[in-house]
Amino acid sequence: MSPVLEQRLAFTATLVGSYEAAAQDAANWGCPVDDSVIHALVERVGAKAEMQIQERLQRRPVESQPQRAASELALLMLDGWFARFRGPGWGKKQTQKERVEWHEIKNGVFYLHEQAGRTEGGRGVITHKTVVRTQGDCADLGQRLHWEALRGGLGRAKESLVLGDGIGWIWNLKANRWPQARELLDFWHGSQHLWSLGRACNQMDEVKARGWVQKRMDRLCRGHERSVLKEISKLKASGSQCGQIVRKEKNYFASQAKRMNYKEIADRGWPIGSGPVESSCRQDQRRFKGPGQSWTHQGFTNLSALDQARRNHHWDELWLNA
Repeated sequence: MSPVLEQRLAFTATLVGSYEAAAQDAANWGCPVDDSVIHALVERVGAKAEMQIQERLQRRPVESQPQRAASELALLMLDGWFARFRGPGWGKKQTQKERVEWHEIKNGVFYLHEQAGRTEGGRGVITHKTVVRTQGDCADLGQRLHWEALRGGLGRAKESLVLGDGIGWIWNLKANRWPQARELLDFWHGSQHLWSLGRACNQMDEVKARGWVQKRMDRLCRGHERSVLKEISKLKASGSQCGQIVRKEKNYFASQAKRMNYKEIADRGWPIGSGPVESSCRQDQRRFKGPGQSWTHQGFTNLSALDQARRNHHWDELWLNA
């Protein structure tokens, strides 16, 4: 198989939903290849891609466009999702061990503010962004994303902003890896919790809840987050099911209080939502979480590394001396 065909098959395997779909695409080109051949190719080249990632992490990153003017703002967005992996009981007819295990995949997105814009139809677009994912821990995600972010211009950005959905590991990673960055709770995620609280405060009456939530959303958008949070902190929580929800959401908003200055951020023209990383997670799940897909850890790592090489402009490195 020629290097050119290998590249084309490997590239296709990162884009479609399965190795079978990649084989079908190849057949449509007039180049029939069995999906097992494409799978083996991805395992081989993907292992090389992961090895190159590990080698890069040992080196100081060189900014890809040092001639570019310093950016006003660098954005780091974090999220996670779960993928199916083969457990110790996989393939066994009789076993007390789990056949399938679920593991969190942590995602990070980096881009500079001026790289974001909108189409004529109003759809948001980012001309260049870095996408990182790992099945490892927070420190692993932080190391990988920080390296790529420095390569993308983080080091010369005047300010940086971390956005996430409120889960604890995101803010712990931010504190350890980017302590000087500002942090913001994704607006839409916060609004979901406000809806949960509004329904509980109004005994699940949807009409009353809508009015309750809308008033407080309006106040948040006008920069009155302190008064909204103070009001929430004074809500009474009974022992009922609704009361338990109220108590849970009170604790949630208390923990996120310093991350809800939406008007201040929006007035500067900065994003208040973490849509780019959520979009990245949805795209990943179409490739890594299809019907019947259960991964080995090495198989996931290899395809993931290959996909990141494509997304993050390391593709050509894979084929040197191929």
